[in-house]
Order: sequence, then structure tokens, then C-alpha cells
Amino acid sequence: MVKRVAIIGAGTSGLVAIKSCLDEGLEPICFERFGDIGGLWNYQGEVTPERASLYKSLLSNVSKGTMCFSDYPIPEDYPLYMRSDSVLEYHRLYAKQFDLLKYIRFKHTITSVKKRADFASSGQWDVVTKDGNDKVASEIFDAVMVCTGLHTDSYIPFDSFPGIEKFRGKYMHSKDFKEPEVFQGKKVLIVGIANSAGDLAVEISKHAKKVFLSSRRGTWIMHRITQDGSPMDMVILNRFVIFLLTVLPLCLINWFAKKTFNFLFNHDNHGPEPEHRFLSECPMINDDLPSCIKSGNVLMKRNLKRFTETAVIFEDGTVEEDIEVVIFATGYTYRFPFLDEKVVKVENNHAGLYKYVYPPQLEKPTLVFIGYIQPIGAVMPISELQSRGATRVFKALLPSHLKSTNDNNKLCFIWYGTSQGHAAQVDWIAYLDSLADMIGVKPSKMLFLSDPLLAFQIFFGPCTAFQYRLTEPGKWPEARKIILTQWSRIFRAPKSCLLANDEKQSSMPLMLQLLAAFVVLAAVLFFFLGA
Repeated sequence: MVKRVAIIGAGTSGLVAIKSCLDEGLEPICFERFGDIGGLWNYQGEVTPERASLYKSLLSNVSKGTMCFSDYPIPEDYPLYMRSDSVLEYHRLYAKQFDLLKYIRFKHTITSVKKRADFASSGQWDVVTKDGNDKVASEIFDAVMVCTGLHTDSYIPFDSFPGIEKFRGKYMHSKDFKEPEVFQGKKVLIVGIANSAGDLAVEISKHAKKVFLSSRRGTWIMHRITQDGSPMDMVILNRFVIFLLTVLPLCLINWFAKKTFNFLFNHDNHGPEPEHRFLSECPMINDDLPSCIKSGNVLMKRNLKRFTETAVIFEDGTVEEDIEVVIFATGYTYRFPFLDEKVVKVENNHAGLYKYVYPPQLEKPTLVFIGYIQPIGAVMPISELQSRGATRVFKALLPSHLKSTNDNNKLCFIWYGTSQGHAAQVDWIAYLDSLADMIGVKPSKMLFLSDPLLAFQIFFGPCTAFQYRLTEPGKWPEARKIILTQWSRIFRAPKSCLLANDEKQSSMPLMLQLLAAFVVLAAVLFFFLGA
């Protein structure tokens, strides 16, 4: 009998979960609380407590080269970095291509997911739902995939901001931001230094009287593109580059990074230089903030000490009077109100999951969580591989004995820390490869013997999702071709004036130069240190 799988949420993770079920011959039924797909990427003019929210002009921080689904490339005429509406349209194309919509029940809310009495032997779940007419129904499922996302419940650490209860101005979370025009002529303080804080500072500075950006430790600012126009993530998310970062001395890497990013934007001259080294915390990805800081439209401030009725006092002793609006860009928490805490308990944004997917204490591995990490890279390939692995576990095609969550430590990025408002951060390539190795689709080094051209692209070029479709299970015949042409494909944007030769040469030379520099540096160190 075909196993039935309940999928909760029809965003990015929900869609790839549906397709993965279909690929394995399972019967997926997806429950979506709202009336459309897309999750976070589906812009809504109003903020809903139970729904992820974004602002209309949001631009993706990852390029179309790294955020593709593994067997459905983003169309060549899409821009290199896409706005939210383009990302949503790509999701619609994906859903149409694989006929996924017919498996989704819209306007259905999950009220509870409970183990059946015979769970220890059957692994089945009782799933209770409520539709748009408040009709309650209960169904039995052989497995459950939770795909509700990370950006629903706002996190504001009020205990860290003394005096906030006396503040007469307005305060809000970055989730509540929709249009910058409402801040016309106001003095605005943004608290936080992650990507959303930088984006909001840029948008609001076009209308506000003054914008202040406050953080505890400052941040390193990284651009989306390199000096020659290549997408930064496709240059950095490279197996060879990551390997070198693990073998070269950390002090040397940080020195090189500091020189590089201060050459593009001198952090010390235009705001407080970060107290931490480059690889100690995630950098902010923003192309426009440096210009806003240089022009005085955005003023960098140290961590705030306390609020008064109308002002903010910062730790360096400075005071800013007449602050009218405070926006807390302090992250999100996630929770699962439909599940008993005995099944999974979230503490400090960590749920104790094996490979950040499987609750290891369950008698049967029939409950999984898709997309609950903060990758240093695109989430689409991660959710997809998580789903591909989970559906094979459901079919008993992979081992059901799951290891301790201590295995997760090997997958975390070795330098970056974590914070309360953010989920676990992982080394993108190491994590993808760990999932792929579990499934059996990790690229083999034997490709250097059987297909050297492809092997060079895989091990010295950008790591993209297509690399995990070269072999069974789930082999896609077009994967090799897409990998070999990925550099030229990403620059074919609407009305591009690039010539064909320019397309082919626009990014690869820089990558090769960087790799050559690292190789020479490693050789010199090897020679002098005798390592």
C-alpha cells in the first residue's frame, strides 16, 4: 500500500517535499494555512501574525546560480539577483512543471499532530486540520514533513533594552516593515546588524530625516558581486576555496579578508570597525549601505545602553534625541504549537535534530523538519536534499537508525557563532555533501578519471544543486550540461548587452586568479613551515 505523507506548508520546503514524495512513489498531501504557495516569498501588503512577511522591494542575497532547484534551472532571462516577485514566479514555474498544486489543500490549518497508539510499530500519526470554514477533520498519515519556515515569529529581546517601556515613540520588528514612505521626515533607529537591518537602513534612508544603525560589535559588509561583476556566492561557495580556508592559518585568512573588504569600503573611516575578525561572525551582504554611510544618510552607532522617553543613550556615551521610530531587526524564533514538546522541544532556536532534520528519540523516523537551519548560502538546495533523504528513509531505502545530534557539530561553520534570534548556521557545502552522502548522490572524486572536465567544474567551480543529480537515485540527464554551462547561463539577463565571448569570460578568470593565489600561498606556507 502506498504510504501517505502529510506536508505542513507550501513554501519552498513544502514544494520540494511534495516533489520528493512523488519521486519516491509516496502519496503527499500538503496543508497550507493560506490561499497560495511561496511562503516567505509571497508578498502581502498586510502583516499577519501566523505568516512570514517581507517587503516589496526585497532583493535576494544569493544569486540565481546557487538558489536553483536541482532539476529545474532558473530561466536564463531572469536577473542575476532576483526580487521577491521573481523568486515567487520561479516557484510557480516549478510547481507547474511538476504538477504539484493538485496535492495542496489551501486554507487548511494544522491544529495537532500526535502519535497513534501503535506508533512504536506503525510509525503513524493522527493529523487534525481545520479548513477555511472551521470544519475540523482528522486523518491518519504514515509520515509527516514539517515545512513551516523560520520567519514567522518575531524575536525582540526586551530585557536587553532598559527603559523601552518608557519610550514614547513607536517601536516595531523588521517583520512589520512594508513601505519606506511611512518614515518620511522621521528620525529612525534600527537595532541589529544582520542582512535585514542593512536592507531596511538603505530603504528608509531615502525618506527619513535621519537613520541610525546600532549594533553591539559592528559588522563586515560584503557585496553581492565581485569587482568584475561575478556573483560573490558562486566564487566563494567552492569546494577548493573552503578546503583552503580550513588548512590555511586563521590569522592569515582574517588579515587577507580585512585588507580585501577595507579596500572596497574602509569600515574604520565610515563607522565603527567590527571588533571581531572576519570569520568570527557572518558578514552583512549589502551593496548600497556603504554609499549610504559615506553620504551620511545612515549613521553607524554602537550598541544602545538604554531608552528614555524620547531619546536613546548608546554605550559610547552619545545621546540621540527625538527618536520617533525604533525598528528591531533582531531575528526570529520558531516553534511547533501543533506538536507535543515530548516529540520535539525548541530551545534557543535549536530543536536537537539529527542532521537538523530527524528527531533522534522517536521510535520510528517518520517525522522530519525541512529547512530549519540558517545556511551560509541558498536554502533551496538544502531543503531539496533534506526532502530527498527523508522520503527515502520513509520507504526504508536508507538506514532508519539515526545517530546522535553530536554529528551536527561537524556540519556547523567552524568560525561563525550563533545567537538567540537565529537558527543554526552551517557550512553550506559540508552540509549539502553530508546529506548527499547519506542518499548516495555526492559527487565522486573518481570523476577526475572518468570525466575530468566535469570534475574540474565540480571541485574547483561553484557548488550548485545540479551536482547532486548526476547519479541515481534521482539522476537528471541534463545535470552535466547545466554544470558545464553555468557561468554563461547566469549572465543571460533581459536586454543584456553582453557579447557571447564576454559571457564566457566574465567570471571564470577572477575565480581562477583567486584559486591560483590560494595555491601559491599554500605552497609558500608548506615550504617555509615544513607542514
